[in-house]
Amino acid sequence: MNTYFAICPRGLEELLLEELRDVGGAELKAIPGGVFFAGDWATCYRANLESRLATRILWHIVKGPYAKEEDIYRLAVRQLWPNHFAVSRTLRVVTTAIKCPLKSLDFVTLRVKDAVCDRFREDLGERPNIDTRHADVSVHVFLSENECTLYLDTSGQPLWQRGLRKASVEAPLKENLAAGILKMTGWQPGTPLVDPMCGSGTFLLEAVQMAIDRAPGLDRGFAFELLRHFDAAAWAAIRNAAEARVKPAEPMEIRGYDIDDKAVRATRRNLQEAGFGGVLTVDRSDLLDTQPLTEHGILVTNPPYGERIGEQDELAAFYPQLGSALKKHWAGWNCFFFTADLRLPKLVGLKPSRKTPLFNGPLECRLFEIRMVAGSNRKA
Repeated sequence: MNTYFAICPRGLEELLLEELRDVGGAELKAIPGGVFFAGDWATCYRANLESRLATRILWHIVKGPYAKEEDIYRLAVRQLWPNHFAVSRTLRVVTTAIKCPLKSLDFVTLRVKDAVCDRFREDLGERPNIDTRHADVSVHVFLSENECTLYLDTSGQPLWQRGLRKASVEAPLKENLAAGILKMTGWQPGTPLVDPMCGSGTFLLEAVQMAIDRAPGLDRGFAFELLRHFDAAAWAAIRNAAEARVKPAEPMEIRGYDIDDKAVRATRRNLQEAGFGGVLTVDRSDLLDTQPLTEHGILVTNPPYGERIGEQDELAAFYPQLGSALKKHWAGWNCFFFTADLRLPKLVGLKPSRKTPLFNGPLECRLFEIRMVAGSNRKA
């Protein structure tokens, strides 16, 4: 049984814990920024393939106390790295820390790289090459105030890189955060869904994959395939089972709109190249004029905030118009706005029923839920 740490956007930890439980994870424990879990290699493969919310899955190698850089070197050099990957694999070391007293994380990175290479040289007489950008194998170093933990990355490219979104617009939402927001809205396949500011279509792509039960990692490779422990037969069976359960993509009540022609073209291209061209509707429309085609459903969007739409006063003028449009057109709908602009509810003039803190990278945001009650708003 191995132990792992799954990294995720802050705010999605409990949802990720449930997801990892579903793929066979045991001894689950959520902390800010991720979830610890235990499992065999098949569990690790499934977690990488199936998780919509994780950023990457790290395999725990060792943990030990430290006071200075040389303690970290000694901890790393004692590990049997040649048992984990071949000397022909390229290597990089990534260091992160919280409350670490050491002066230079770059020096820690250098010492761990030296330790891994020294271990190879001692055992095999040669050392792996370093590639800081596109390495085959990544050693992750995590430092707390007095403990060092070493991990091997099993994911490779971040898991939010599904391999589907070829065309992008400025400041797109990462796929795992979009998937987490969709789960928080309570949206279920079959329920009408609208993103009236769809950008490059991230919410739409995530929704259609959920609807057809398509594992998000089917179109990509993973770092665990390059480790010595890799079981190709077990991986093939897990992948084939995931492919076999994908439902046919048929037209759905999922719609995207954007006022920007470039965004509409980007979304259509992404859907087309992902094989969902005829499944969803994407049109050019101003949010203030957009109207739903059904009485009930879920509206979810990531409106521009700050630099993307202009200055704060422009947004302050836009929000009251948004409030009027919601009252006029969207009665009966449950509306969700993901934004870093915490003024939104007040300036829109509608009281949110829920405010969920989430982080978009380092940026603190909120997912505001505004229930547009049918009838009462219309009378108003």
